[in-house]
Amino acid sequence: MKTEQSIYSKAQGWEKMSDNNLASIAQLVFVFGNKNLLKEQHHIDYIKRMYPSAQIVGCSTSGEIYKEEVFNDNIVVTGVMFESTQVEIAKEHIHSMEDSYQVGEKLAEKLDKDHLVHIMILSEGLAINGSELTKGLNSRLNDRIPVTGGLAGDQADFSETVIVHNDAGEKNLVLAIGFYGDRLRVGFGSMGGWDSFGVDREVTKSKGNILYELDRHPALDLYKRYLGDHAANLPASALLFPLSLRLKNSEIALVRTVLAVNEDDGSMVFAGDLPQGEYVRLMKANSDRLIYGANGAAEMAKISLRNPDPDLAVLISCVGRKLVLKQRVEEELEIIREVLGSGCATTGFYSYGEICPIKPFDQHCELHNQTMTITLFKEV
Repeated sequence: MKTEQSIYSKAQGWEKMSDNNLASIAQLVFVFGNKNLLKEQHHIDYIKRMYPSAQIVGCSTSGEIYKEEVFNDNIVVTGVMFESTQVEIAKEHIHSMEDSYQVGEKLAEKLDKDHLVHIMILSEGLAINGSELTKGLNSRLNDRIPVTGGLAGDQADFSETVIVHNDAGEKNLVLAIGFYGDRLRVGFGSMGGWDSFGVDREVTKSKGNILYELDRHPALDLYKRYLGDHAANLPASALLFPLSLRLKNSEIALVRTVLAVNEDDGSMVFAGDLPQGEYVRLMKANSDRLIYGANGAAEMAKISLRNPDPDLAVLISCVGRKLVLKQRVEEELEIIREVLGSGCATTGFYSYGEICPIKPFDQHCELHNQTMTITLFKEV
């Protein structure tokens, strides 16, 4: 397995950051970039000319990751040549959030073939219920195949996200990348680092990922009361105060991020489900704990890989972490590099949601928010 990377910026144009002469032999190219840049066909045409035999996949971001650097207005390209692994792409358009479960089922059905070892999802970031998407994937795969990935980002604007598959970025698209072969090892890990505070509050009215009431009060009113001055900048400011969802009869707590608010009925749209009758708490950031969480995700991914030397790491971290960490954001990438070593190519993006199993050897994927999620690849 070999990789090479290039970066586009408006100031410098295209720059090759490494050169392994993969132009004619790369089978897969990851493209993570600024929404407006990815919508320009000539950028995708340039990448096609660089890698004429490859499938080109990617998405818009809330920040692009290259090694230990974070960019906001660039395109980061990673060409991958597998020696013994086959790659297949499935895609589905999503027309409403109610279709999320069926989209997950259909994508899994298209890829569920002999020698499938892993699926990576790159999804529309706004017009989707990530929880239902993962439920659909799990139901069709029967928890036999691990799934990782994330929801596309749009800085903190929550306006429009796009997905790339061999052409300019497109809205309302979900990609699933299937990896097949006996020699491919994939590791994964996901961890947060947020602190919960206040009392538990019951979800007294919700529908899927739309929250109407907490403790029988309009959810948005209660949320605004906690946010104080930050309420004027909703929904972006809600990234600083996600909700911790505690599932009944389980030690598992999932984090949920706000995608949109409705001032008319006081409801809030989250990236994943908030089931009625469950309990939630507000959360706040602790920068040191967020960075420690990135370290934990890297350690978990290496344990899952069962190999100390990954070839490629795809990092998907939540935009909320980026907003909190500010000038310290690259510290979470630096601490991951310390765990993974210098020989591992690193790419990825800041997202509106992350997909990963909760435990290192689990095959059941979940939607996460506000986590650092890492997928490692190694051919043996």
